[in-house]
Amino acid sequence: MGSRIDISQLEPEAFEAMLCLENYLKNSKLSKSHFYLIKIRASQINGCAFCINMHTMEALKIGETAQRIFLLNAWKETELFTEEEKVILAITEEVTLISQKGLSDETYKKAEVFFDENQIAQILMAVVTINAWNRIVISTKKAVT
Repeated sequence: MGSRIDISQLEPEAFEAMLCLENYLKNSKLSKSHFYLIKIRASQINGCAFCINMHTMEALKIGETAQRIFLLNAWKETELFTEEEKVILAITEEVTLISQKGLSDETYKKAEVFFDENQIAQILMAVVTINAWNRIVISTKKAVT
């Protein structure tokens, strides 16, 4: 396949806006562990090898365990994740796979048990942002730096 566009060069303002979202999320109330669980799980669903690799390495650096990362795609079948984390992972899957049924009322109600409205907004923005990055990387076949 031939070379593809470099959005960071062709549309630097759009790319900078994505980086601003990323920086906002890094400074949000989301724990680093929650942040990386979202990034890895959405990237698994979307098949973005670059993002899976990058965010797995970052998660390991902040103390996430290899076992939890290995079992992330089977989180419903293990007790390694807290109920709070399971809600975050359910949101991640339902929003990433939005065309299937969207974010269900059941999952949203569970989220309200653990998180306030601002935290729910931050979780949603984290899911939306990693989905955008996955689509940029996969469509352009370029690593985002």
